[in-house]
Amino acid sequence: DLDMGATQIHGLALRSDGKLLFVTVESDHTLRFVDTATGQIKATIKLSGRPNECAVTPDGKYVAVPIRDGDKVEIVDVAQQKVVKALPIKEPHNAVSTGSNRYLFVSSMGSNAVNIIDLKTMSFSSIVPAGGRPRSYVLSSDGRTMYVAVSYLHGFDIVNVPEKKVLQRVEMPAEHMGPPRPRKFETPDTLTHGLALTPDGKELWVTSLLDDCVYIYDIENKKFTGRLATGDGPNWIVFSPDGKYGCVSNTDSNDVSIFDAKEHKLLTKVPVGKVPKRLVVGTVS
Repeated sequence: DLDMGATQIHGLALRSDGKLLFVTVESDHTLRFVDTATGQIKATIKLSGRPNECAVTPDGKYVAVPIRDGDKVEIVDVAQQKVVKALPIKEPHNAVSTGSNRYLFVSSMGSNAVNIIDLKTMSFSSIVPAGGRPRSYVLSSDGRTMYVAVSYLHGFDIVNVPEKKVLQRVEMPAEHMGPPRPRKFETPDTLTHGLALTPDGKELWVTSLLDDCVYIYDIENKKFTGRLATGDGPNWIVFSPDGKYGCVSNTDSNDVSIFDAKEHKLLTKVPVGKVPKRLVVGTVS
């Protein structure tokens, strides 16, 4: 629990060694470096606008920060503690790291696509269609397949990244059909806001704002195999690096549901303060 005062935080990214946390702050347009052992802010980087979800390369060298109101993504050199490149992109939202030190991904809600940043050339190497207005998205470990939640869809699209082609639209079952009930912290077009692959790549977990649950999709057999009730307003999903635990933030009940990821069983709900959204999990010495 890091006290940053009256700040509005949007994004989190954790360096692979767990020692440095990167936090985007919308209220003052900054990226902050936080020492996870001490809770101290090690650096504050001024950005050009309102930052959204950031991503860091595994080696901790670069952080990509979408600037939502600036139609750009800014690339921060961690050692230099400054923005070294800005790339134009329409209405960017979420940046994602796939385990590569060369490539990072950033979604364009305004272009219905996900752009791939090549950090060697400091340019976009590819633009991949998302099948709709992208919300959260994840990529397979080989970077070839993308699973993306889009507006107005209770489900996700499956995209072939090298071929830049939407392969399939997968709709989730729903116990509560019809328009979603109004949510204070979500737009009406958002039926799912979070999805994540288990570390072994065998399951895709997808949040449902219609049913207040997570649906579990078997990647190999291409079918839903279960659902897990969450708190009110499930938002973001992360797994522990060892694959033992799955965690879901619940914006309307102010808690995080923690599941046994193998047994598909709720272990506990942890109160975490008002309107939890982004989550990261890592090992901290």
